[in-house]
Amino acid sequence: MSVNALGTATAGLQAMQAAIGLVSQNVANAGTAGYVRRTLTPVSQGAANNGVAVGTVTRTFDEAALRQLRLETAGAAYTGTRADVMSQIDKLYGTPGSSTALDGILNTFTKALQTLAANTNSTAARTTAVQTASALAAQIGSIADSVQELRSGVESRLGTETRDASNLLASIADLNIKVTGTADDATRAALLDQRDQQITQLASYFDVKTVAQRDGTVSVMTSSGVTLVDRGLSATLSFDGRGTLNANSAYSTDPAKRGVGTITATTPGGAVIDLGEPGTLRSGTIAAEFELRDTILPQAQRQLDDLAAGLARALTDKPVTGTLTTGAGGARADIDLSNIKPGNAVTVPVKGPDGTVRNIILIASNKATAQADPSLTVDTSSIAQTFDISGGPATYGAKLQEALAAVQTRLTAQGSTSVPDIAASAVSGSTVRFSSPGTWSVAGASAGITMPASASDVASGFPYIPLFTDGAGTLVTGLVDNGSQLTGLAQRLTLNPAVANNTATLVAASATSTSPDTVRPLFLYDALTSTKQTFSAASGIGGIDAPHSASVVSFAQDIVAAQGAASVNAQSLNEGQSVALATAQGRYSASAGVNIDEEMSRLIELQTAYTANARVLTAARDMLDTLLRI
Repeated sequence: MSVNALGTATAGLQAMQAAIGLVSQNVANAGTAGYVRRTLTPVSQGAANNGVAVGTVTRTFDEAALRQLRLETAGAAYTGTRADVMSQIDKLYGTPGSSTALDGILNTFTKALQTLAANTNSTAARTTAVQTASALAAQIGSIADSVQELRSGVESRLGTETRDASNLLASIADLNIKVTGTADDATRAALLDQRDQQITQLASYFDVKTVAQRDGTVSVMTSSGVTLVDRGLSATLSFDGRGTLNANSAYSTDPAKRGVGTITATTPGGAVIDLGEPGTLRSGTIAAEFELRDTILPQAQRQLDDLAAGLARALTDKPVTGTLTTGAGGARADIDLSNIKPGNAVTVPVKGPDGTVRNIILIASNKATAQADPSLTVDTSSIAQTFDISGGPATYGAKLQEALAAVQTRLTAQGSTSVPDIAASAVSGSTVRFSSPGTWSVAGASAGITMPASASDVASGFPYIPLFTDGAGTLVTGLVDNGSQLTGLAQRLTLNPAVANNTATLVAASATSTSPDTVRPLFLYDALTSTKQTFSAASGIGGIDAPHSASVVSFAQDIVAAQGAASVNAQSLNEGQSVALATAQGRYSASAGVNIDEEMSRLIELQTAYTANARVLTAARDMLDTLLRI
């Protein structure tokens, strides 16, 4: 019996010594990042389980808390990245209403026009009007340049973070191999700590989830289901960055059309997956950067482009409305397209048999009819098509009919059940007629006609004048023949040299008289402050479902207000997510962290148990000594 007691006490001492060592290790690593508290689980052994063995070392933490921590880590990284960049965007526009803000500089220009109308003979007033116009164009261009610089910065960060994420994936796979090849519990626990820490770090780049395997390894995948680590194998991430981006740089699933970099995941089996495709990554800094680069910043650019186009075309484009009549042949609309320029658009609202109303937008071109991108028009849900005006007014009717036929053919080929079957024909001169020979009905017709013949023509379109041009000598008409003139227009908007070099044109009395008069400066002022323009829903101002109607001044104010509100909302969302992350960190820390008070209490218990085992050992020794002396 004493021999059994001796063995039991010895095993107990060894188990308590190991447990005390583990407590000491916990206390020593209480402040170590990523360290998870260890516990020792003794096991019974011997006959009737009257013995004890050291057992296994286990890491104590809440699996659900760890999953939540990674989820909130990805969320906080996502909202933090968005909030930071959107705050920078907001600062580009200045404080609303201040003299240096975008809307403030525009107001300075309109006030200069008012002053000019009151002092048409003043050379100083003319010079001030020209200078403030030039400053406005420069400010719009400067903001747009900064937007593209932000995009380029995001592109650069994507490259850096992709390399870091790829290295983490390789490291996680390597740790998986080490975990399976290690028999020592302490070493295994340390490896698991490293692996968990690296997976959580990976979650800051993009959303991940893990699946534990029976052999102790873990598989890592994105929330959308792309497997990145499978036991000891990992995908390799690469980023084909494009350096400096411009307004035409855009994402496309077609590599030949893509103007920005994307992240490619190459699996060990050779499969290639595009992680830059929308919806693949949903959270983390990389997901936020894709959204900023491909959606948020391009929309800011579009707002500036729309403002630049509205600013230029408000002073050059004459709105023309067709005459709508209803007769035996159905509704029809006649519209005069005199002076139409390539890029000018004719909008024809049509009503279907079910009452649905849709816009057909026909864009003048010097090329054969072709499908146009509706996102480049004022109505992103419209049917857009170009029509050839190179043959002159006599061909307008036939070319419009050709364009409408092409629309019908395209929609039918696409399997659409909603195919407008209206027709176009010539009436006389530049007047054309849109008619309703089928089941769809014409509901009107309108167009914006650029009146000046060229950028240097500052007289014939009176009171319209090309004050702002695309570069130094191109009219802003909305041209789409060689790519969209609208895209990147904010960077190219310039005060027309023909006006800058002859400021008297700002107060010319008529197309044939250069005598100073108030008509033109008052027209310019009203065109910017009172006359409503139609701005595309693609700008995101006023909603994304319908065009936005506002004066140029109001639209500029709306842009500044929208960017300010977006920045505030992003910051608010980030603050809320930061609270969620702190809560998740606290919950996980409570389950996995080392509590010094608990460890010291545990140490006292272990010391008591150690002392008890020592006493048993002493008693057994005394008994053996007594027996040996008999």
